[in-house]
Amino acid sequence: MTTYDKFPTVTIEGYDDSAWQGWEDITRVLAAKTQQRSRTVLVIDCYPGVRLNELEENVLPRLRPALTVNAGQARQDEPAIHEMLARNLTDDRVFGVLSCHQLAEFFDPARLEAQQTQVSQCAEGLIVIYGPGAALIHPGDVLVYADLPRWEIQQRMRSGEMGNWGAENQHEDMLRRYKRAFFVEWRVFDRHKTPLLRRTDFLLDTTQANQPAMVSGEALRAGLKQTTTQPFRVAPFFDPGVWGGQWMKQQFDLDPSAPNYAWCFDCVPEENSLLLRFGAVRIEIPSQDLVLLEPRALLGEKVHARFGAEFPIRFDFLDTIGGQNLSFQVHPVTEYIQQQFGMHYTQDESYYILEAEPGAVVYLGTKTGTEPEAMMDDLRRAGRGEKNFDDARFVNQIPAKKHDHFLIPAGTVHCSGAGTMVLEISATPYIFTFKLWDWGRLGLDGLPRPVHLNHGEKVIDWQRDTQWVHQHLVNQFEPIAEGNGWREERTGLHEREFIETRRHWFSEPVVHHTNGGVNVLNLVEGDEAIVDSPTGAFEPFVVHYAETFIIPANVGEYRISPSTNASGQALATIKAWVRS
Repeated sequence: MTTYDKFPTVTIEGYDDSAWQGWEDITRVLAAKTQQRSRTVLVIDCYPGVRLNELEENVLPRLRPALTVNAGQARQDEPAIHEMLARNLTDDRVFGVLSCHQLAEFFDPARLEAQQTQVSQCAEGLIVIYGPGAALIHPGDVLVYADLPRWEIQQRMRSGEMGNWGAENQHEDMLRRYKRAFFVEWRVFDRHKTPLLRRTDFLLDTTQANQPAMVSGEALRAGLKQTTTQPFRVAPFFDPGVWGGQWMKQQFDLDPSAPNYAWCFDCVPEENSLLLRFGAVRIEIPSQDLVLLEPRALLGEKVHARFGAEFPIRFDFLDTIGGQNLSFQVHPVTEYIQQQFGMHYTQDESYYILEAEPGAVVYLGTKTGTEPEAMMDDLRRAGRGEKNFDDARFVNQIPAKKHDHFLIPAGTVHCSGAGTMVLEISATPYIFTFKLWDWGRLGLDGLPRPVHLNHGEKVIDWQRDTQWVHQHLVNQFEPIAEGNGWREERTGLHEREFIETRRHWFSEPVVHHTNGGVNVLNLVEGDEAIVDSPTGAFEPFVVHYAETFIIPANVGEYRISPSTNASGQALATIKAWVRS
């Protein structure tokens, strides 16, 4: 049985009685909080995707307000919102332009003013304002913020339960709905919710249908601060794909009836959940909330200064063992992603091979002597269905084995072949992949998978040929230091990439230091290790094979040791951080 923990939880100290489970207990606490004066305005602001019907069916009847205001009734009409967002949404299925809108722009000023007047004229009793943007109507005498992670939002979109906020498009192409959420909604609502989370009286966890949990704002903020003082993991999620494999299903004890698992998002804080335990109650929040509220302690001064409240390092798994090749692709260079999409940094990445079947390869860079127009013409013909792309003619196929590391700076054509289990270490703008060829496949939705030759041909670096790739991108291992029972190697990344990676082999304890920046690590060899503080600053933390864990910049010195369960084993971690 696997030891991989699919539900890692941070236990918060000192607030065991500050969280509640179920509508009955939650509304009892809210009633007590709002009955302390003759007139109270209770604001329940919401992230888009929160099921408002749950509030209407379970909260409002129990509280019996004198006035109820649905903030959504002040929102602009759908055509007006679409016109405002047209430049951001574009005509492309996948790519838009990052929004700089403020939430107030989505509301009709006259309707908003009418609701504000309605609230001000209600002289006594309980007034409840609820829905996304509720705090625009009144700041709230009591403020509740209802939240859920982006991964759950995607599940509700996929099921057809919901469309985008302000649009009746539940049955629109999922890629277009995701695009609108990624480029517009999540940006706008993260700006809106950050100051609210800093002052909210309660956070309402609405992740699981009709299984709400609530924590006091004081306990939430204390819990986030505690999380930045110790190692932690975010909750992973797994997803099938047309090219997906079988390794994770067996290694991580996943649903055996699923056809495959292509991805595991093991550390993507923009989309993962963070599980916090307050006494007997577990609260699930977007891990992005930690990034938004505690960016300096989490990221460190230099990383925060460079990236703002964004977590710039991503670790995820790509499983093609028993599966198929990934799409042949390229990522945009920095100036292109800035000019076309409004993103300020690009997706450099690498493939660290956790496991590989005999004959496995990584496709990386063009073959020496490739004529750009000849390859692009072949790709265009393949895209029209006239032929298959002649990958053997144009692209290097490099044998891949366990513990190899392939560096992939933006502009390098690449993909993982069938038969590999990849730990992908990359910068975080993960949506910006230009597919060049997808081996003639349809997506799981039965639609042709989007190919972006028009973007891709503008960013391919044709100098990255066979000799250059082997010289600069394949297994660039460099010994750094060694001691009794350990050795440290630099494994990359390339000079154009801002992430530095090191591999530590150890059979004895190894002391590390964050050096003022966030560290992200994965146990790539061995069953189990212990992370602790040489000074006892935090409780020992157990990590298992293939688990990704985060060491906040705030931690400083930490130590990784083989556990007693792993005695006699050779262990290894791969560590990534933003280099200065």
